[in-house]
Amino acid sequence: MKRVSRHHAASVLVSLALVVAACGSSSKPSGSTPSSTAKLSGSLNVFAAASLTEAFNDEKTVLGASDPGLSLTYNFAGSQALVTQIKSGAPADVFASADQRNMQKLVDAGLVETPKTFARNTLEITVAPGNPKHITGLADLEKSGVTLVLEDASVPAGNYARQAFAKAGLPAPAPASNELDVKSTLAKLTSGDADAVVVYVTDVKSAGSKVEGVEIPAGQNVVATYPIAVIKASKNLTAAEAFVDEIVTGRGQEALQARGFLAPS
Repeated sequence: MKRVSRHHAASVLVSLALVVAACGSSSKPSGSTPSSTAKLSGSLNVFAAASLTEAFNDEKTVLGASDPGLSLTYNFAGSQALVTQIKSGAPADVFASADQRNMQKLVDAGLVETPKTFARNTLEITVAPGNPKHITGLADLEKSGVTLVLEDASVPAGNYARQAFAKAGLPAPAPASNELDVKSTLAKLTSGDADAVVVYVTDVKSAGSKVEGVEIPAGQNVVATYPIAVIKASKNLTAAEAFVDEIVTGRGQEALQARGFLAPS
């Protein structure tokens, strides 16, 4: 009886060991970290500053190849206009602003998760090819006979431009018109309705041979800081968080810097 009992006990122990081993092997995959492809799927609405148009579209092409399950829609406009839309209940999942001031409006309203800085930018005077008005600096923009167009003061680039004039010790500019985003401002120049505009360095680069840039000295220039955040009311929080991570520390950084943006720090 003793021999049979020992044999039976040994059989039970072996069986238990096999069960534990089986459970351990089956639990391993379920505890693994999901792939980025699994995270970046479904519909995602990204509201982004107009100056991000080219860089974010480049990133969309990258994501289209690596994450085919993602349906990404952009809404590009002045940051101030996007804030108004989000506050009014527009279906946004992510907001990327060209300044801290407009992002803070959504933070104060409790509408976004903690913002993360993902890029920086600087200003540049932009003129027609060949610089027909011989613009060499901000002071020349206030000369008689020069038609200057800026963004409205509520627009990040318009606010930054006015700061640059103040840093240069110049009077507040009196532009011929105040546009609601940098792309509209640049269009005034390329259409011939302006002799000069002040936009971001990245906008000048994206416009290529259609325009010519005139550098603003570092002592007069303003560094724009770009924050991005997930909208708390997002219907696809997993993808929204993954997209933000992609822009802040992932392949989005390559797309941004290829378009002339500066690293976040």
